Amino acid sequence: MITRESVTAGILAGGRAVRLGGIDKAWHVYRGHALIVRTRQALAGQVRSLLVSANRNQERHRALGVQPVADRLGGAIGPLAGLDALFDACPTPWLVTVPVDLACIPDDLVARLAGGGAPNGAVARDRDGVQPLVALWPVERASALLTEVLADGQRSAWSLLRRLGPVEVDFSELHFGNLNRPEDFDDA
Repeated sequence: MITRESVTAGILAGGRAVRLGGIDKAWHVYRGHALIVRTRQALAGQVRSLLVSANRNQERHRALGVQPVADRLGGAIGPLAGLDALFDACPTPWLVTVPVDLACIPDDLVARLAGGGAPNGAVARDRDGVQPLVALWPVERASALLTEVLADGQRSAWSLLRRLGPVEVDFSELHFGNLNRPEDFDDA
């Protein structure tokens, strides 16, 4: 059984936010709050501890009570660099990951993912389909598989998920959304 005490949240916030002019997206305001603040609030009660994959503004993250971890890997490997850093820093056997730019994070996200009970973790499927970075990862196994994926020259979270074989958990009643462009923030 996967309990709250065995899960750490890893917020993926290390991207370049090119479509937003290169700002630190974690601190961009949506519906009155910085994205990192909204994400922290949504996850804090669901997990034992919080990490953020962040390559900028690390002191601001610490002041918020979220432990920042910087990418350890170079090159253009996108979210896999963040996953690598989060797996390495994770103090629990399970890591739930969430991109910082989700418009909707359900207050039962971790419980529903953990309820899948699969030894290979779980990945969320909202009304838009499978969300590869909204997932519950068995840290030790996922970290080892990530090393294999990178050694094979693959660079997508999908490659890692295919090797891991997590169960899909149905969130089709929700639209997690993705705040990538200036117009995505207009409905605030």
